Amino acid sequence: MSGSVKSYAAVDLGASSGRVMVGRVGPDSLELTEAHRFVNRPVRLPEGLRWDVLGLYAGVLDGLRAAGQVDSVGIDSWAVDYGLLDADGALLGNPVHYRDSRTDGVAEKVWATVPAEELYGATGLQYAPFNTLYQLTAARDTDQLGRARRLLLIPDLLTYWLTGEQGTELTNASTTQLIDPRTRHWATGIAARLGIDLDLFAPLRQPGEPAGLLRPGVLDDTGLTGPVPVTAVGSHDTASAVAAVPAGAGEHFAYICTGTWSLAGLELDAPVLTEESRAANFTNELGLDGTVRYLRNIMGLWLLQECLRVWDEPDLGGLLRRAAEVPALRSVVDAGDAAFLAPGRMPQRIAEACRASGQPVPESPAEVTRCILDSLALAHRRAVADAQRLADRPVDVVHVVGGGTRNALLCQLTADACGLPVVAGPTEAAALGNVLVQARPHGLVRDLADGRHLLTRTQPLPRYEPRGDTARWREAEARLAPG
Repeated sequence: MSGSVKSYAAVDLGASSGRVMVGRVGPDSLELTEAHRFVNRPVRLPEGLRWDVLGLYAGVLDGLRAAGQVDSVGIDSWAVDYGLLDADGALLGNPVHYRDSRTDGVAEKVWATVPAEELYGATGLQYAPFNTLYQLTAARDTDQLGRARRLLLIPDLLTYWLTGEQGTELTNASTTQLIDPRTRHWATGIAARLGIDLDLFAPLRQPGEPAGLLRPGVLDDTGLTGPVPVTAVGSHDTASAVAAVPAGAGEHFAYICTGTWSLAGLELDAPVLTEESRAANFTNELGLDGTVRYLRNIMGLWLLQECLRVWDEPDLGGLLRRAAEVPALRSVVDAGDAAFLAPGRMPQRIAEACRASGQPVPESPAEVTRCILDSLALAHRRAVADAQRLADRPVDVVHVVGGGTRNALLCQLTADACGLPVVAGPTEAAALGNVLVQARPHGLVRDLADGRHLLTRTQPLPRYEPRGDTARWREAEARLAPG
C-alpha cells in the first residue's frame, strides 16, 4: 500500500443542497473538510418542477476552485433524474424533478404491458412513481425526447460537462428500473416491451474506473493544474453512503442512510426477488464490489425540512430539545406514505393524517416534530425487521449514517424502536464513500472492507443503546395497520 497522502474532491449533491468536500487519505489517515456548500433549489416553471442544473454546475466549479489542487474528482448525487442531449451534445431543457407530477398514473400504464410482479422479478426495484422507467414512459411522445440522442443521469451529466466524456455509472443506473440486478447489465427485454431505447444511455461504468480528465476550460475556470482525473464513484449518493458504513469485519449489520430520505436495509451478495419482497416494497439496488443494497425508501427528514420551511424556524436545536419533552408515541404517521411526497402544507398534512387515524392531533411545532421523529423511528424499526425476515439475515447492530446522525433524539429513538444498538456516523457518509473509491486507483484503499476499517479507526462514532422494551413501539405500529 502506498505511503503517500492524496487529496480528493468529492462532489456530493443532495436534493436540497450540494457540497464539495476535500478528503485527504493516507495509509492510516482520513480527513474530510468542506470546501464549498451551495443550495439546490428546484424551480417551478409553467411546464412543471425542474432542477436548476446550471446553478448546480456553477456550484461545482466554485467548489473545485475552493478545493485547490487535488489528485482526483468524483461526483455523486440523488438518483433517477437525468438530462437529455441533442446530436451536438447540447442539453435539451432543464432536467425534470422527480417530484414533478408528470408521472402521476403512469405506473398503471406500464403495468398493463409488464405486470408489476414481472417487472419486479426482472429488475428488483421497488415501486416508486418517479423511477426513471416511469419518467421515460411519461415523456414518450414529447418533442424533447424525440430529439434526444443521449440520456445522462445527473452525476454523469456533470461529469460530461467537466470532461467531455460520456458514461453511465452502474450504481445509479440500477435505480432506473432498467437494470437486471442478477446480471448487473441492462434489462433489454423489459426495455424493448416498453419501447424504451437503451441506446440513449452511454456505456456502463463501474465505480473506481476512470471517467476522463478535466477539460482545459474547466482547469481555467477553477485554477487547477492538469491533468486532473475524474473517477467514477458510487454515483448514487446512497451507494457512496453505504460504502462508508463503518461496519467491522464479520459484523451482522443493518444500515440507515438518513437525510431528505431514509434508506434502511441490508448489504447482500445477491438480490431478493420474491413476491413477498415486492409486496413489502423493498428495492435491490447495486452497490460496490458486487454487493446489492437491499433497502426500503422512507420519506425521511424531508417531513421535518418541509415543516421548518413553513415555520421559518431558525433554532433547530431548541426545537429538538422541546420535542424531547413531548410524551413519546402520542401520535404517529406512516413515514412511507406517498401522501407526504409533494412539497407544501406539511404540518397541516401530518395533523390531518393523525386526525384521520383517530390519534391526538399535534399542534405546536414541538409536538409535530416529536410526531415526525417517532414516526421515522417506527418506520426504521419496520424496515430493519422486514429486511431481516425477507432476506433471512439477522442483524445485531444498526449503523445510522448521513445528516440524521446530528439528530441525537432520532438516533436514540431508532435504537429504542429497533431494540438494537445504533452506531451513528459518519455524518458526511456519501462524501467519504466517494473519497474512498477515488483512493483505490492510488493503492490507498483496496476494497470495501479496507475502507470501512479505515473509517472505524479515524471517525468519531457515538453509540446509542436501546432503552426499555419494544412493546410500546409494537402498539404504535398497530395504529398504522390497515383497517
